[in-house]
Amino acid sequence: MSNVDVTTFPTPIAQAKVREQPHNIEAEQGLLGAILINNRAYEKVSDFLQSEHFSDPIHGRIFEACGKLIERGQIANPVTLKPIFDNEEALVEAGGANYLVQLAASVVTVVNAEDYGKSIKDSFLRRELIEIGEEVVNSAYSYDLDQTAVNQIELAESQLFSLAENDTAEGGLRNFSEALLESVKMAEAAYKRDGGLAGLATGFKDLDKQLGGLHPSDLLVLAGRPAMGKTALATNIAYHVATAHQPDGSRPVVAFFSLEMSAEQLATRILSENTEISSEKIRRGELSSNDFQKLVHSSQKLESALLFIDDTPAIPVSTLRTRARRLLRQHDLSLIIVDYLQLMRPSPGQRTDNRVQEVSVITQGLKAIAKELNVPILALSQLSRAVEQREDKRPVLADLRESGSIEQDSDVVMFVFREEYYLDKAEPVQRPDEGDERYHERHDKWIDLRSRAHGKAEIIIGKQRHGPTGTVTLHFNGPTTRFSDFIEDDRLPERND
Repeated sequence: MSNVDVTTFPTPIAQAKVREQPHNIEAEQGLLGAILINNRAYEKVSDFLQSEHFSDPIHGRIFEACGKLIERGQIANPVTLKPIFDNEEALVEAGGANYLVQLAASVVTVVNAEDYGKSIKDSFLRRELIEIGEEVVNSAYSYDLDQTAVNQIELAESQLFSLAENDTAEGGLRNFSEALLESVKMAEAAYKRDGGLAGLATGFKDLDKQLGGLHPSDLLVLAGRPAMGKTALATNIAYHVATAHQPDGSRPVVAFFSLEMSAEQLATRILSENTEISSEKIRRGELSSNDFQKLVHSSQKLESALLFIDDTPAIPVSTLRTRARRLLRQHDLSLIIVDYLQLMRPSPGQRTDNRVQEVSVITQGLKAIAKELNVPILALSQLSRAVEQREDKRPVLADLRESGSIEQDSDVVMFVFREEYYLDKAEPVQRPDEGDERYHERHDKWIDLRSRAHGKAEIIIGKQRHGPTGTVTLHFNGPTTRFSDFIEDDRLPERND
C-alpha cells in the first residue's frame, strides 16, 4: 500500500481565536490579600464591590465571609476564616486554609486595594455586557410572534440601562456643604421665578402656593373615586407645564403615560378644556363655524407644546423607565404623569399573586425613576369603595386602594373631591308617609347645598413631606372637564352698570 501524502488543514475551530471572558484573577487575589492583612482595605471597596463581581466563585465567597466578620466587628484573617472554610469543598480543592495564607503573604501593600476593586468591577461589567449582547443576538435570530423587534429593542435598552445604573449609582455620605449649596441654588431659583415656586407651576395659584410647585424627584399621587376629575386635573396640569415658558428660556417637556384612555381621546379632552367646547360635541362633530375656528386656533397652539403621550396598556415599570430615559436623552424631561398606577404592571420577574405586593413594587419603582431622572412624577390612583359607605364622602389616606405602599412611598398625596357629584345622585324623593311641607323642606335644603357646591372641586392634600396639609378649592366646569382657580363671590370686582 502506497503512502499517500495527506495534507491536513486547520479546522474552523482551530482557526478561530478562543476568547476568554474578561477577568483579572491577579487583582482579585491582590484585593483579598490586602483585606486579610489589613481589614481597612475592605472599607475602600465595600461601597461598590459585591461578591458576585468576582470571576472566581471561591474569591467571591472569601470576600463575602470577610465582609460578614468585619461588619460584626471581628477581625478577618486566615486564622478566623479557617473554621468557616474547613468544610468548603471548593476551597479545599484550591489548597484549603493554606490558600488564605498564600493570599495574605503575597501582598506587598494595601494602597492599591481600591484600584484592584475597580478593576474587578470593570471586568464584571464587561462580562455582563457580553451576556446581554449574546441574549440580544439570540433573541433577534429566534422568531417569536409574542416578542416583536421593538419589544426586543426596549428589553435590550432596559438591560443596558440597568447595567449602567449598577455602575453609576450614587450613594454614600455627602458633605453637608454640598447639600447646603444645592439648597441655596434652589431657593435662588424660586426667588427669581414668578410666584416664588421651587418646583414646576401647576397653573393653579392656590395649589402652587400650598405645594410650592411640583418638585424634582418627588412622587405625587392624585387619587379619587371615578368621575371626580382625576384625569381632567392631570391633563390641565400637563397642558400648563408643556406650554409654560421658563425664566431661562427653556421649554418644559411632559411625558403622559395614559393606560386608560387612547392618545386620541386624551387629545380630544385637552382640546375641550382649552376651547371650552364639550368633548361630546367635538366627537360628534356638532360644531358651529365659531367653534371650529376655536378648535383650529387651539390645535395650532397645542401643536408646539412638548407633550408626549404613550397609551400602551398595562405598561410595565421597566418599560416606562426605558421610555422616560430615552425622552430625557432626546428632549430633556420636566414632568411624568401616569394615569393610573393600578393599571401598571411590575417589571418582568417581579410579578406575584399578591396584588398589594405588586402595587408596592410599582410605587417603589416610580419613586426610584423620579429620583434617578430628577423629575416629579404625578401618578393617578383609584380609591376603594369604602368612601361610598360613609356619610361624609371626603376621602382620607386609608381609602387608597392597596393604601399601605402608596401612602408610604409617595411624597405628596392629594385627593379630588366634588360634593356636587354626590348631591346630584341624592336628590330627595317624597316618601309615602311624608307630608308636602316636610318634603319641600328637605328638597329646599338639598337645593341650597347643591347651589353652594355647584362648580366646586376640593383638592385635599392628605400628605406632604415638604409642607402643610390642607384643602384647596378649585372651580370645575363639567361639560369641558376643565379646572380653574376658584374666585369667591366677595373677591369678584364690582360691576358698574
